[in-house]
Amino acid sequence: MTEELTDKKIALLLSGGVDSSVAVYELCAMGLKPDCFYIKIGPEEEEEWDCTSEEDLEMATAVAHRFGLKLEVVDCHREYWDNVTRYTMDKVRSGFTPNPDVMCNRMIKFGAFHEKRGHEYDIIATGHYAQTEIDSEGRKWLVTSPDPVKDQTDFLAQLYDWQLKKSFFPIGHHQKGEVRAIAEREHLVNARRKDSQGICFLGKVNYNDYLRRYLGENPGLVIDIATGKKIGMHKGLWFHTIGQRHGLGFGGGPWFAVKKNIKKNILFVSNGYDPKTAYRQHFPVHDMHFLTCNPWKAEEGRQPVAGKQLLEQGDSVEVCIKIRHTPEYLPATLELDEGGRYIVHAREPIHGVAPGQFCVIYDECHHRCYGSAEITV
Repeated sequence: MTEELTDKKIALLLSGGVDSSVAVYELCAMGLKPDCFYIKIGPEEEEEWDCTSEEDLEMATAVAHRFGLKLEVVDCHREYWDNVTRYTMDKVRSGFTPNPDVMCNRMIKFGAFHEKRGHEYDIIATGHYAQTEIDSEGRKWLVTSPDPVKDQTDFLAQLYDWQLKKSFFPIGHHQKGEVRAIAEREHLVNARRKDSQGICFLGKVNYNDYLRRYLGENPGLVIDIATGKKIGMHKGLWFHTIGQRHGLGFGGGPWFAVKKNIKKNILFVSNGYDPKTAYRQHFPVHDMHFLTCNPWKAEEGRQPVAGKQLLEQGDSVEVCIKIRHTPEYLPATLELDEGGRYIVHAREPIHGVAPGQFCVIYDECHHRCYGSAEITV
């Protein structure tokens, strides 16, 4: 653990899953007694959408009771739909590939909850697979978990600096197998419960069914990018993501979705098992967001913290990146061009690079997560 928690007032976000439940155990094992909170979000018509929130709350209640802690339900339903869902729909409608779980952490777990109850606490703890560390200057950094498969620093890479300062991740130093073993040993009610999959607010709802309900359909041409020939029709660009292969439904494949023309409502596809057009190696990003500070910029007369290298226009630095939630950290060069725009140059071409995705930036050793930026065209 990297910070002193004694005498701190701690709020723990308890979801009903095994990870946050073991986070409760970890804090209690340290002699701490957090107040537990269950954040209520979900579809507007829960019964119709078959949401799992009722079971989640039952599990969270049982775990809190097991450790003699109180549990309070905080309703962030409206804030979620006004912020995260609107963000998702606006991005999808515009042809981008959003990540609602990233925005949920910033806007809801460390945002709306903070406004309602979290501001009364010194620390907000969650069951994320991530860690933090304090440097010699007292700055707090987000650092990766030892479990590369479960690491969730990419989902936290849009937090504001004040949110990171208040965060704590009790299970971040564990591997997933260790968390399951602790849950089994402590006879937690959800020790064998499966991890949730997909977007948090959908429950068991199919994502395309959700899009169809709120955005409808908008048929358009599907064109082979190599030949310019029409090969079929799509029902709406928002049903397809760049790099997608499964579910396109066209003969003579395999086909990959490789490009969208939003104005003309055209989906471009490429034929073959591994077409070059499905890859990008160099791409710009915008709205660069640094978690703690810009590590390549002098701060109050001090040297930059990342390798003592100052990044000025025309310079570049070696980093690792992620563009989606995978175990791999990809080596790349981050350039600040003459126009002040950040450009990512991956060491190898990357499959399925899509505008709207977050490119998460790490140091060369993929230890510290510096922040993230949105991939642009």
